[in-house]
Amino acid sequence: MGRALDLAWRGWGRVAPNPLVGAVVLQGEALVGEGWHAEFGGPHAETVALARAGDAARGASVVVTLEPCNHQAKQPPCTEALLAAGVSQVVAAAADPNPDAAGGLERLRAGGIEVILGVREEEARAQNAIFFHRFKEPGRPYVALKLATTLDARIADQAGRSRWISGDQARDYVHWLRAGFDAIGVGGHTAIVDDASLTVRGSVEPRRPPVRVVFSRQGEVPEWLALVRSARDLPTVLVTEAHRPSPRFADLAEAGVVVERANSLAEGLGLLRRRGIESLLVEGGGRLAGALLSQGLVDRYYWIQAPVWLGDSGVPAISGLPGTTLIEAERWQVVERRALGQDTLLVADREPCLPGS
Repeated sequence: MGRALDLAWRGWGRVAPNPLVGAVVLQGEALVGEGWHAEFGGPHAETVALARAGDAARGASVVVTLEPCNHQAKQPPCTEALLAAGVSQVVAAAADPNPDAAGGLERLRAGGIEVILGVREEEARAQNAIFFHRFKEPGRPYVALKLATTLDARIADQAGRSRWISGDQARDYVHWLRAGFDAIGVGGHTAIVDDASLTVRGSVEPRRPPVRVVFSRQGEVPEWLALVRSARDLPTVLVTEAHRPSPRFADLAEAGVVVERANSLAEGLGLLRRRGIESLLVEGGGRLAGALLSQGLVDRYYWIQAPVWLGDSGVPAISGLPGTTLIEAERWQVVERRALGQDTLLVADREPCLPGS
């Protein structure tokens, strides 16, 4: 299953809104075929692995990270491919939350195939957290917060400079991360100070370039920003207060920026979801991060910590987050820890990816 999970990541940025899926075919202890879902609309992991196994698939065990689909969509049902191949056992990490595709395990059992469910399920659900969120909370996108900070949790020095807190490996990771999200968001102040293009420039070319989203209560987004100047080429959305009057919105619209007015941050996220945005990676600043966290609107936190100190004059990574007691403090579930060169990555989920949740 570990190998299947590793293979599934190879579809990152290319398969959404489909899930990441990896599969291996085993004859005894010998791996005779493997595959992954590589492209939206393309062959599924199970059919790729079976094709590579060939005749060796008969009587074999298939280990797959998600329940095989049981419906005809852009690809035929994986259940029928497994039955036709004559496999004897299917081991799946997690059940499919999609009601249109579910029922695969029952179909396999009815066809005489032994089924085992739940092997490394938490890891599989964490890997496909965006996909599972769609069926759990369809009213808003899956929201991930990514911050690169110093050891003392600062995101910029006293002059507002943040380039570069983290190193090359961390920045490469961020571009890989961006490729798997439908949208990348920043606060209005961050958009102005950094003037970042918020594009993906890494090893993975996303199937669809992420939408750029600016959250600004005042709606002050200068036309000279790279985001605005490129808005006709790359989708760009401004989320601002519903009652905010601004004659400049017409100019932004003329430049290609879509202006969404909302009464609250949660409502703004709902408007993004109605635009087809199922996942949002927020990259700052501190006030936006604090507002999202305080309202329980962050599902995952990617924290890149660099071995540097800035002190009290530095800009805090998160501001406006109400205090609490240690007893009442919300404890998150750690999903991953690893080094990125000299920097450290911590990934934590607000809610654990528990079986059946």
